Amino acid sequence: MMIRTQIQLTEAQARALKKLAAERGVSMAELIRQGVERILADGDPRVRRRRALAVLGCFEGGPPDVSTNHDKYLAEDYL
Repeated sequence: MMIRTQIQLTEAQARALKKLAAERGVSMAELIRQGVERILADGDPRVRRRRALAVLGCFEGGPPDVSTNHDKYLAEDYL
């Protein structure tokens, strides 16, 4: 069951949401529901843990001593 509600958006938010909805082929209401679900899930530690575990191994590692020499590597990158 859906409960009807009203919200107020800025003009810029409404334009951007309408454009994104058209690009994805869904309604603005569906995008708003997805956003609400994401906000609610962010408070659930099980969801945060599942998301964190999903990215394990997705990135290549750097130098093996980066945890102890991070300042040195940052300085080199900024020079």
